[in-house]
Amino acid sequence: MKKLRGSVKYIVTILICIVFLFPIAWALVCSVKPETDITSYPPKWIPDIATLSNYTQVLERYPYLSWMKNSLITAVTGTVLILILSSLAAYALARYRFRGRKIIYGTIVAMLLIPIQAYMIPLYLLCSKIGLLNTYAGIILPSVANVTSIFILTSFFKGLPGELEEAARIDGCGEFRIFAQIMLPLSKPALSTVTILTFIANWNSFLWPMICIRQDELKTLPVGIAQFMGSVNSNAQFQYGTSLAGCCMAVIPTLIVFLILQKHFVEGIASSGIKG
Repeated sequence: MKKLRGSVKYIVTILICIVFLFPIAWALVCSVKPETDITSYPPKWIPDIATLSNYTQVLERYPYLSWMKNSLITAVTGTVLILILSSLAAYALARYRFRGRKIIYGTIVAMLLIPIQAYMIPLYLLCSKIGLLNTYAGIILPSVANVTSIFILTSFFKGLPGELEEAARIDGCGEFRIFAQIMLPLSKPALSTVTILTFIANWNSFLWPMICIRQDELKTLPVGIAQFMGSVNSNAQFQYGTSLAGCCMAVIPTLIVFLILQKHFVEGIASSGIKG
């Protein structure tokens, strides 16, 4: 009976994976097809002629590399700042006892329920008054106050044994040294999880960069793909091949980050605290 249940679970898991992977596989296949093969019916999985012309057209027709550079700058800088500030805030909330700590932490948890659309107008007015529109800082700084990363890191820091800090203090370590040399190395699973989640979120961010940036040379990759490659006008027919090629190339940086950090990411999901 147990073997039957295990087999059913594996079959269901495989079917779910196929459902989720099908659109990705179809996008990859269509990105190397000529436009006529993409729109042909019945559709073919294996193209008669595989070509990379869609990818070369994306790089030649559009400032794709400029969009990618802007996205890399904003995503990497935002992720680094989030890791620094969130780890400091989470460590203080998890390991220190001070007046108002529970109120601050409760406010952070409550902010998880507030979407960016709820405060988009005040954020835009604030950035406009202090001159952050059409700048990298205007895209990066609003994302730095990341309550999700603080929540994840606080939960992880709470699970670390207090004996480590006590032993370090007896040996003469200062508070910052304890944090930097003891707690942070032990927090690689949580930090990797936060890195992956924040990098992907910043990389895929669309709404705020679209509102904040009006100059074409500063547009990020999602905004550029949507406004230039995804638009349909009366003078040109929508090109599925180039759009799919652009989307496939846009996935590469996030895939690289995940592959580099996947080991620690799995540890962060599968465990909390330190294994004995």
